[in-house]
Amino acid sequence: MNSPFTFIHSAPKNMEHGKLYPAVFLMHGMGSNEQDLPGLLDEIKDQCHIFSLQGPIIQPPGYAFFTIEEFGKPHRNVFDQVIIHIMNFIEEAITEYPIDAEKIFLMGFSQGAILSKSLAVAMGKEKLAGIVALSGYTPDFVKNQYQKHSVQDMPVFISHGTMDMALPYQWGEASRDFFTEQGSNVTFKSFEDGHGVTPEVQESLIAFLKENM
Repeated sequence: MNSPFTFIHSAPKNMEHGKLYPAVFLMHGMGSNEQDLPGLLDEIKDQCHIFSLQGPIIQPPGYAFFTIEEFGKPHRNVFDQVIIHIMNFIEEAITEYPIDAEKIFLMGFSQGAILSKSLAVAMGKEKLAGIVALSGYTPDFVKNQYQKHSVQDMPVFISHGTMDMALPYQWGEASRDFFTEQGSNVTFKSFEDGHGVTPEVQESLIAFLKENM
């Protein structure tokens, strides 16, 4: 892979020669790393490729995918560049691994959720089979200035904690409303907790992925 990303990859168990498999691309939150999210998918790891990307920016104690101009507003030039890099990474992975190009899923937490939602707009249903966005938001410039590709009927899973002190719960509701307005098939899970992933949310996202794979 000629990619700027450090990443870890796990392949389906007992792959059949010539068969193509779904793939889930994971993106962590600010200050974390590529080891953070794969454990959430242990239940389905034998059924699909899992690529977990590490953000390219050092953000102690870990890494980040982009920097912030102000609260809720990423630096546009950095953000746009990482969006392009992730799209290129996905395209390259499809050519190098036995991946079903019609079963590409994105999943992210916090910064990774922001990227997943933005990539849904940038890539559309022609390239993506669905996204899982955990505790993030959709930047205004993505909603208003990105060239929108159709997300009509795209399966979209969004979760957000009602007591989230890092990114307000209302931002999760706003993303739900945005994708609903775009015609996506939205599953929205609110939960009474903070900025994280509860066991109930994990169970729901696994069910979502199983249903759509």
